[in-house]
Amino acid sequence: MINDGAELSESEQLTQESVAAMEELEVVEEQAVDYSQLDKKDFVSLLENQFALAKSEKAKPANFKRTDELLKEVKVFFDQIKKTDRDEAERRYVAENGSEEGFDYKPDELTQRFESLYRQIKDVKNHYFQDLEKSKDKNFVIKTQLLQRLRELVDADESNAKNPGTSWQEFKKIQDEWKAAGNIASPHNSTLWATFHALIDRYYSNRNIYYELKELDRKKNLQLKGELVEKVEALAQSLEGKSLTRAILEEANAHFDEYKHIGPGPKAEQEVLWQRMKVALDTLHDARRAQTEDQKQVLSQNYEIKSKIYEDLVPFTAFTSSSINEWNEKTKEVVALQEQWVNAKGQMLREEGRELSKKFWATLKTFFHNKGEFFRQLESKREQNLKLKTELCEAVEAIIETGEDSAANTDKVIALQKQWKQIGQVPEKFKDTIFDRFKKACDAYFDRKRAKNSEVEREFVENLAQKQAICEKIEAGAKAGEANLKDLNAFKSEWSSVGFVPKKDMQAINKRYIDAVNSYVSAIGKLSSKEREQVILENEVAMATDGESVRNPQRKETDIRRRMTQIENDLTIWQNNIEFFGRSKNGEKVRAEFEKKIIAAQKQLADLKHQLKIVREAL
Repeated sequence: MINDGAELSESEQLTQESVAAMEELEVVEEQAVDYSQLDKKDFVSLLENQFALAKSEKAKPANFKRTDELLKEVKVFFDQIKKTDRDEAERRYVAENGSEEGFDYKPDELTQRFESLYRQIKDVKNHYFQDLEKSKDKNFVIKTQLLQRLRELVDADESNAKNPGTSWQEFKKIQDEWKAAGNIASPHNSTLWATFHALIDRYYSNRNIYYELKELDRKKNLQLKGELVEKVEALAQSLEGKSLTRAILEEANAHFDEYKHIGPGPKAEQEVLWQRMKVALDTLHDARRAQTEDQKQVLSQNYEIKSKIYEDLVPFTAFTSSSINEWNEKTKEVVALQEQWVNAKGQMLREEGRELSKKFWATLKTFFHNKGEFFRQLESKREQNLKLKTELCEAVEAIIETGEDSAANTDKVIALQKQWKQIGQVPEKFKDTIFDRFKKACDAYFDRKRAKNSEVEREFVENLAQKQAICEKIEAGAKAGEANLKDLNAFKSEWSSVGFVPKKDMQAINKRYIDAVNSYVSAIGKLSSKEREQVILENEVAMATDGESVRNPQRKETDIRRRMTQIENDLTIWQNNIEFFGRSKNGEKVRAEFEKKIIAAQKQLADLKHQLKIVREAL
C-alpha cells in the first residue's frame, strides 16, 4: 500500500496548487469597478449584496476573503465621501454661525446603514472562521477516535481468526464515518490519512478469508476512479481553442477531491488511472499558467497605458491662475485625460492597479478641489464687489435726495462713476440689477441737472437780448449826437443789472458794448481827450471785473505778460536780422514781408499793453 500513500501526498500538493490557481484567476475574471464613481446609495447596495452572500449557506472561505478585500477598498472611498459631507456641513455651520463652536455632525441614514452593514459583515466573517476552526478541531477529535476504533478492530481481528466476518459491518461503518467527517487542521492531515490507510491495509491483509470481497471492493473503487478520470480528461480536452474558466477548474478540482476519497483499487490498474488523472490535471494547470502569463502581460500593458495618463495628469495639481478662461481651458484638458483613462478599458495587476487607480482619482480630485477653491474665492470677491457697488448706488441716491446739483455734487457723482469702473464683476445673478440701479441713479441726477441748465440757458438767452438792446440804444445815442455822461452812467447801470449771457456769445456782446461805449464817449463834446480816455478805461476795467473772481484777472495778467514777452523776443530777432535779408538775393521782397510782421507785432504788443493796463486797474 506504499503507492496509496504516494498518491495521497501528490494529491494533497495538487489540491493546494488548484486553490492557488483559483485565487490567481480571480485577477483575470473580476470585473473592474471604479468605486470613485459610486455614491453612498451604491455603496450601501454593494454591502447589502455582500452581507446576503456572507449569510448564505454556500459561503466559502474564498468568498469571505474576496469580501474582506472589497471592504478594504470601498471603506477608503466611502470615508472620503463621509469626510466631504462632514466638511461641507461644517462649512455651512461656520457660514451661518461665524464659528465652528458647537458644531456636531450627525451622519445621514445611508452612512449609518453602510457602517452597520460593514460591522455585520465583519461579525459574520469572524463567526464563520471561528466556527470553521472549531469544526476542524472537532473533526480532528472525531478522526482520532475513528482511528482508535479502527486500530482496536484490526487488533481484535488479528486475535480472533475464528470469526472473520464479525468486524466487517463495523469496518464499513468506520469508513463511512471517516468519509463523512470534514477537514482538519493541515499539520495533522497527512499523518491521519497515512495512519488510516495503513490500518485499512492491515485490515485487508489480515483478512484472507475476505480477500474476494476486498478484490470486488477494489474493482468497484477502480471503476469509480476511472469514471472520474474520464470526466477530468474530458474537461482537459474541452480547452482546445478555448480559454480556461474558473468553472472548469472548480469542476476538475471537485472530481479530483472525490477521487481522493474513494478507497484503493488494484495496484497496477490504479497506478495507470493515477497517471491519467495527473496528465489531465497537468494539462489544466499548464493552460492556467499560460493563460495567467498572457493575462499578466495584458494587465502590465494596461498598467503602462494608465500610468502614462496619470503622469500627464499630475502637473495639473500645481496649476493656478486668476483667469476663469484659463481654468476652463485646463478643465477641458483634465476631462480629456479622464476620458482617456475611462476609455483605456482592461484590467491591471491587482495590487499595482488598485494603487494606481487610487492615485489617479485622488489627483483628479485635487485638481477639481483647487478649481472649486478658486471659484469659491472668486465668488467671495464678487460678493465684496457687490457690496462696494451697492454702497456707490446708495451714495448717488443720497446726493439725489439732497436736491442739490452743485458743481461739488456733480464732481462727486463723476468720481463715483470712476470708482464703479474700477470695481470688478459681481455675482452673475446680480449683474444686471445692480448696474440698472446705479445707472438709474446717475441718469436721474444728470437729467435733473440738464433740466435746470436748460432753464438757466433760456435766462442767459433773454439776458443776451437785453444787452443787445442796450448796445443798440448806446449806438443810436452816439449817432444822434445826444451823448452825455448822465445817460452813459444810466446805460452802464442798466448793463450791470443784466445777468450772464450764453458763454459762446459772451466775448462778442462784451466787445460790442465796449465799442458802443467808446463811440458814445467820443460823441460827448464837453469832455477833453484825457477825460475821454479815463472814462473809456474805467469802462473797460468794469467789464474786466464784471462777473469775474479776483483770481481771474491775476491769471489774465500772467497770460498777457507771457504773450508780450514772446512778441518782444520775436521783434528783437526780426529787427536784428532785417539787414541781413536786405543783402541777400530777393532780399527786398523778404525785407518787406518781415517789416509787415514787425508792424503787426508792434500793434499787437500795444493792444496787449492796453489790456494789461486795464487788468492792473481791476486788481
